[in-house]
Amino acid sequence: MKILTATDLKARLDAAPLTVLDVRTAEELAIAALPGALHIPMQELPARLGELNAAEPVAVLCHHGVRSEMAGRFLEKNGFAEVYSVGGGIDAWSTDVDGSVPRY
Repeated sequence: MKILTATDLKARLDAAPLTVLDVRTAEELAIAALPGALHIPMQELPARLGELNAAEPVAVLCHHGVRSEMAGRFLEKNGFAEVYSVGGGIDAWSTDVDGSVPRY
């Protein structure tokens, strides 16, 4: 698993398709969200793994990067070849890419 900064994620999204998996809670998502991200709360990920394509790259997003790393390791253990964790999470996205996304 590799770590992407928020600006790296923005560049990747601008260049090619990439699934962004948001593993935060529904309450967190209601405060701040990345448009187009697939929302699967971390605790639901094992049951909903089939909603993701293991052959496609996945960037995992949370609030600051801790849950995304744990979820990314889970994906790797389940056959996902190209997994990224977004370091700094949605908070870094707000500060470094899009200031219109609320911080919490």
